[in-house]
Amino acid sequence: MFDILTLNKISKIGLDKLDSAKYNCADNFDAPDAILVRSASMHEMTLNEKTVAIARAGAGVNNIPVADFAEKGVVVFNTPGANANAVKELVLCALFLASRKVAESIDWCKTLKGEGDAVGKLVEKGKGAFAGPEILGKTLGVVGMGAIGALVAEGAKALGMKVIGYDPFLSEEKAEAFKAEGIEVTADLDAVFAASDYITLHLPLNDGTRGLINADSFAKMKDGIRILNFARGELVASADMVAALESGKAAAYVTDFPTDEQIGVAGVTAIPHLGASTPESEDNCAAMAAQEVADYLEKGEIKNSVNLPNAKLPEAFTVRTCFIHKEDADFGAKAVAAASADGAAVKNLFTAAKKGMGYTVVDTDKAFNADVEGAIRVRVLG
Repeated sequence: MFDILTLNKISKIGLDKLDSAKYNCADNFDAPDAILVRSASMHEMTLNEKTVAIARAGAGVNNIPVADFAEKGVVVFNTPGANANAVKELVLCALFLASRKVAESIDWCKTLKGEGDAVGKLVEKGKGAFAGPEILGKTLGVVGMGAIGALVAEGAKALGMKVIGYDPFLSEEKAEAFKAEGIEVTADLDAVFAASDYITLHLPLNDGTRGLINADSFAKMKDGIRILNFARGELVASADMVAALESGKAAAYVTDFPTDEQIGVAGVTAIPHLGASTPESEDNCAAMAAQEVADYLEKGEIKNSVNLPNAKLPEAFTVRTCFIHKEDADFGAKAVAAASADGAAVKNLFTAAKKGMGYTVVDTDKAFNADVEGAIRVRVLG
């Protein structure tokens, strides 16, 4: 039996992916085999040596010390694309919120309570303060053309917008597919800044993207730019965003990650991190996370790991020995030599690396002494 620790409430649809004959799921295990988590922070958490996998039911992994766990031989998974439609829908909603001052007008209407028959006249008199442009024919810059960014780009195009996408890691095949849909793609971020009436952010937070939207980038944008941030709050330099709104350089900022500094500032529409808050999204993320954990625990397969390479392995095996190690081009040969030295016939060998970490899997007809130099963690299945 495998023990699975849940750090947050995980959708029943996800937990049902784990066969109750093989898995115990609870929120109070001290030594779990794996952990399912949504938003709970794990940065101060000490893992038991028994724990070999963590699956985040969502795309971002800022709440998990990914590199530290890799050093301990713990695979960290995420669920890219599982919540993409939910976020896309809210971003498209945000396009209208950024243009038409809908949120502000709703708040203003609440102040008319008690005015009786005068409400109609007050509405007509006051509505001019909330006028805003249509999005039809305007240009949307999509920074990051991954699962969410691609859906947003396609949705905005369908709404009649011009779309220019930025993604330096986009394959030529995907770039051509976007162009066929009338979506321009570029590896020049400054070109996106210059062309856009609206900019939406869909990229991960790291040292290279932190504060991407700042005073310098605002200087490259049109006056009255409208910024949408449904990726990570720290992608936007908060003080610079407020200054741009106050100066008129920016007309609106709609964010799912408001800061204290931004709340109440004219032009800011603050949303409490609702991007993936749909029952469908929670079900999809939980189901994907649970399946990733099951495939790794039972078969050694890795899919959607953020700290180790993907590993698609043969379904059938007698004994499967899985090694996590530092990147080493010779590790596969060392593992095969160890198997041969014990008289184990090698049926299949897989070895790959990612971000300085390696994963090697050896399928044999019997178990062997897997004490291979450089191994951080060894799991024997079968």
